[in-house]
Amino acid sequence: MLAKLSADIKQYLVVTGNYWAFTLTDGALRMLVVLHFHGLGYSPLQIAMLFLFYEIFGVITNLCGGWLGARIGLNRTMNAGLLLQILALGMLLVPAAMLTVPWVMAAQALSGVAKDLNKMSAKSAVKMLVPADAQRSLYRWVALLTGSKNALKGVGFFLGGALLTTIGFGGAVLAMAAGLLLVFLCSLMLLKKDLGRASLKPKFRDIFSKSPAINCLSAARLFLFSARDVWFVVALPVYLSQTLNWDHWQTGGFLAAWVIAYGIVQALAPRLTGINTGAPDGRSALRWASLLAAIPALIALGMTAGYDVSLTPASVLIVGLMVFGIIFAINSALHSYLIINYARDDGVSLDVGFYYMANAMGRLLGTVLSGWVYQTAGLAACLWISSAMIVLAALFSIRLPTRAQAADT
Repeated sequence: MLAKLSADIKQYLVVTGNYWAFTLTDGALRMLVVLHFHGLGYSPLQIAMLFLFYEIFGVITNLCGGWLGARIGLNRTMNAGLLLQILALGMLLVPAAMLTVPWVMAAQALSGVAKDLNKMSAKSAVKMLVPADAQRSLYRWVALLTGSKNALKGVGFFLGGALLTTIGFGGAVLAMAAGLLLVFLCSLMLLKKDLGRASLKPKFRDIFSKSPAINCLSAARLFLFSARDVWFVVALPVYLSQTLNWDHWQTGGFLAAWVIAYGIVQALAPRLTGINTGAPDGRSALRWASLLAAIPALIALGMTAGYDVSLTPASVLIVGLMVFGIIFAINSALHSYLIINYARDDGVSLDVGFYYMANAMGRLLGTVLSGWVYQTAGLAACLWISSAMIVLAALFSIRLPTRAQAADT
């Protein structure tokens, strides 16, 4: 059956397989680190610090990785991401006495570089493998790639906990490194050598986008992901653990299930947004962002207003989180399609890298605010800030081109 597939479909399968394998180990590694170092007695703040460089280096990598992909090809940047993740896993195989906070932070920094090289390469490669006049197909392919990635990240959370329980921290890290090494060797042989390489070598100053549409979409993406992480990363898990008295497995299992469901909705986004009416445009992003902006505010109101026995703050939060996840997943899928659509064909990774740099900055901003705002003002304040940030994302979406404007351009 594989022999009958076109060359582009085969390349898409290789790219997707690489992305899936990497995402699985990335999610598992995060859960491994959290659970292992929690078991060693590390405080929540110390554990959070382990991931600080992971996010910071994600910003840097996305900004520079797009330029690198345009110069040397997306096959090389994707394979470099796989190799760096193997090295990051190898750094965690040292004796337990050497697993200090600075050492693990350095390993996480390397993993952050690897993750964003891999993601930028995968998203950019899809643009090169779909015909320019097949926008509906592009939307479906991007949604499937993005949604499956997030679902597998949630599966990775479960995998990390299972491996830690069955074969221990060292055995789990070694098993993931060995599996990823096999994927890396297959990728070296199967991935097209000139995928995504620009015809003209871009200058380093070209990493900054000159497209108004991409700049507005990047700003909207920054505030969209800040709005998610300002309450999801730190505030929500701490609230579930401390206020609702959930244990670590309940909290981790719930968040993992949420991420899996979120990924499934992303993959189904073309159906949910009406793909038969045409590929989405700037107005689609504006409508869905406007709808999303109301959800955190309604959750905050529901948790702080008077309630009866059947409508507790916990039930308001859980139901609200489900609704937020569905609408947020559609917003994210729309953005992921639009950046691939807006990106230029020659040197696509430059535009995609700039956009995901804004995405990483949003995650970093949201993560920092999540801990600080929750500590000083509580979960409701995080939710109000989330709603305000989505309003900003919607305002930037107003300037995104409609389908007619994009066709004229």
